[in-house]
Amino acid sequence: MAADATAVTTELAAVPAGERVALVDARFVGHVHALRLALTDPRFPAAAVEGALTAQPEARGALTHAVGRALPEGGPEAGLPDALAHRLEADGVALHRPDLGVLVATVPADADIRAKAEADVLAVDDEAVRLRSAVKSRDGFFTTFCISPYSRYLARWCARRGLTPNQVTTASLLTALVAAGCAATGTRPGFVAAGVLLLFSFVLDCTDGQLARYSLQYSTLGAWLDATFDRAKEYAYYAGLAVGAARGGGTDDVWALALGAMVLQTCRHVVDFSFNEANHDAAANTSPTAALSDRLDSVGWTVWARRMIVLPIGERWAMIAVLTALTTPRVVFYALLVGCALAACYTTAGRVLRSLTRKAKRTDRAARALADLADSGPLAELASRTLGRTMAAGTYSAPYWALLATAALFVWPLVADTVGTWRAVPQAVVYAILAGVAVAHPLKGPLDWLVPPVFRAAEYGMILALAATSGVPGALPAAFGLVAAVAYHHYDTVYRIRGGTGAPPHWLVRAIGGHEGRILAVSIAAALWHNQGFTIALTVLAAAIALTVLIESIRFWVSSGAPAVHDESGEPA
Repeated sequence: MAADATAVTTELAAVPAGERVALVDARFVGHVHALRLALTDPRFPAAAVEGALTAQPEARGALTHAVGRALPEGGPEAGLPDALAHRLEADGVALHRPDLGVLVATVPADADIRAKAEADVLAVDDEAVRLRSAVKSRDGFFTTFCISPYSRYLARWCARRGLTPNQVTTASLLTALVAAGCAATGTRPGFVAAGVLLLFSFVLDCTDGQLARYSLQYSTLGAWLDATFDRAKEYAYYAGLAVGAARGGGTDDVWALALGAMVLQTCRHVVDFSFNEANHDAAANTSPTAALSDRLDSVGWTVWARRMIVLPIGERWAMIAVLTALTTPRVVFYALLVGCALAACYTTAGRVLRSLTRKAKRTDRAARALADLADSGPLAELASRTLGRTMAAGTYSAPYWALLATAALFVWPLVADTVGTWRAVPQAVVYAILAGVAVAHPLKGPLDWLVPPVFRAAEYGMILALAATSGVPGALPAAFGLVAAVAYHHYDTVYRIRGGTGAPPHWLVRAIGGHEGRILAVSIAAALWHNQGFTIALTVLAAAIALTVLIESIRFWVSSGAPAVHDESGEPA
């Protein structure tokens, strides 16, 4: 308690500079969770509700500077927290004001208003509100109706026992890895156990985010774990199914299907990421297609139908778990490939229509994000600085050159049956040149967001084609590991950009060759080694890339500069 203005200044000065401070009006009436939302969320440097204000260390200087100019007559009892909040906003400080909904946070002016506010507090169960707000406002059908109704209580149970979201995330990963191990046994009991454990892993996956929202435990390390473990779990499970199919009675080899499922799923995500980044801050971002989508959102059943058709993580994992328990790995992958292909066609077609019909002006930030997502290496950069700058920049030139580069990479080798030979290497060089031309100018065209996913499809698809046609034992599992390592790098790039810290350092992109450099390297390896050497080359390349990107990624995500990125959008994952 501070008796006067001087005491407020003294109390603030006594708190070490590296600590968070909070000021609460002595007359405050409201829910505890309203204060929790305002004063304990670690993602914002400063936050406030009526009657309460908080400042983290990075905003302490601005708060100290504002105190002397914002003290109202009569001292803190006259409304200091609110006066300081307005002063901070006037000084340009980004002040977070949480949406309280039905929660109460007020400073009553007299006894009658206080009595009404206290009655309003008693009328609302803030614990029930806290539980509801722990669940994403927008999520898939399976998650919303089959998981969240009870996982939120599991999240509360974890919070009351001092468990952290990171611990639950790790438990989810370990459960999924055990599920993959069960699938790798190749037995029916193993497949049944794998399906059950995969579903339980998904329950934990929902719980960790709900626990973070319930207890407001957001962290940079948690952001990294949350951003990467979902992919690690799913792709490890694919590998477990492939191993189990080979070990089963039929010795079925489904590594090509497993790799194809991973390629398709990753490319779907890149489409999502590229489109969202291209339109993140676009001006005049409207189209008839978007208007139709908004109208459909007013019809309840269409909302759930459209969320399910894109096969989000809940529906996808449920399908995988059930089919694993009841059928074979080959059937699982067939269903997964068909479902994901239909979902990819649906979402990509809708986004192309939106892009063609909207009148949007994209920003330099969006162009930079798309260029970073393209992941161009030294060869493409050289082609961009030389040949690319001589080409005129048309409205659709970037996706045109990207598609032409992909066609040059695939069409002639497949038609002439030169895949894996030295005659296919020049096509990889042509791809690198045309890929450089595609990114020579700022990516601000209506369809330029297609460039990164086209490059991903080209790189992953070429690795799959070379491994599948080589006939070399172990080539497909090695290719699976290589694509997984490269995909990790691309996901890491996405989440850094989402957090506002930019792409990974340029030296890292150059060190691992860029997408065109890796295609050339794998093409040369396939031509140079026609036996077990190709498997060794893929394995060594996968290990080198994984080690390089993991070291840099871990260094970044545990550093103080990493963003606390948490997905609250409810988009399919």
